[in-house]
Amino acid sequence: MKIAVAAESDKAEPRVAGTPETVKKFIGLGAEVAVEPGAGVQSGIPDADYVAAGATVEKDAVKTADIVLRVRRPRADELLDYKRGAIVVSLMDPYGHDAAIAALANSGVTSFAMELMPRITRAQSMDVLSSQANLAGYRAVIDAAAEYGRALPMMMTPAGTVPAAKAFIMGVGVAGLQAIATARRLGAVVTATDVRPAVKEQVQSLGAKFIAVEDEEFKQAETAGGYAKEMSKDYQAKQAALIAEHIKKQDIVITTALIPGRPAPKLVSAEMVASMRPGSVIVDLAVERGGNVEGAKPGEVVTINGVKIVGYLNVPGRLAASSSALYAKNLLTFLESMIDKKEKKLAINWDDEIVKGTLLTRDGKIVHPNFQPKA
Repeated sequence: MKIAVAAESDKAEPRVAGTPETVKKFIGLGAEVAVEPGAGVQSGIPDADYVAAGATVEKDAVKTADIVLRVRRPRADELLDYKRGAIVVSLMDPYGHDAAIAALANSGVTSFAMELMPRITRAQSMDVLSSQANLAGYRAVIDAAAEYGRALPMMMTPAGTVPAAKAFIMGVGVAGLQAIATARRLGAVVTATDVRPAVKEQVQSLGAKFIAVEDEEFKQAETAGGYAKEMSKDYQAKQAALIAEHIKKQDIVITTALIPGRPAPKLVSAEMVASMRPGSVIVDLAVERGGNVEGAKPGEVVTINGVKIVGYLNVPGRLAASSSALYAKNLLTFLESMIDKKEKKLAINWDDEIVKGTLLTRDGKIVHPNFQPKA
């Protein structure tokens, strides 16, 4: 059983799918591990650290690998180097990329999409979306504080008092909860909103105030999988009116709202941006999916009427060392569940809920029901 840790071909991706810690664990499970040269450099891991952990460094590591670990989905031309039947584990970004998923199937690899991990208790330690969103929520507040021209906590000095900044978090999933906690630690006065009633207590437990139109539709606004439902036009209008009034008084706004497989919902209109004070900052964590904020530009910080809108791409990658460590551990836990500890070889249970939930392609076909070509 040979495992390859691939170097990412996208130069904008600084994360890596394996660390010296996970390499040691894989070797302990009976695997031979090869790492492509420079794979971990942008995450602060030199090749020598992998060698010290027991791996080899090989330019063509993926060519002979039974399992290939990556952060991003391999390009069609990269798949030419993969063995037919090789297992590829990565973030596959399958929504809206039919040609790329078809290329995976045509190459004959068995691919697993880590972002499709079922939301069940047993899979929590494999949940890459949560591990990466947690760091993105933290980094969003740090980026906002860096762009904001004032201090966040209240400061009482002989020269006068600096008021505490007001931070508003829109969308209270994993990223939103971490953003609330981080903004609170930095001394901001924090409010938050979400369409899911279950998060109200979580928001309050972190010391923030919950803002929402709490009508009957709001009480039914969560899917069985824990995601937010798409709300009616009437509810959206009521919520927008409440938010518009609230947002005028905020110094920092962080938006995190995403619905899997759909464009990001627009939460902050141009009128709302215009109503904010000059010097205010908005961080849009959904910019890669079209953005929650009108006027946000992917990969840029734009200023509109004195309000900065931060649209950094790959926010977890802005903390590459930390995000790689968590991501690599997610992959280790996922693969560990497929390895026979006594025989020290792969023993995949194709009927396992986690396997079925993440399996994208196998035997030259797209097998995940959500992505099979329409007849």
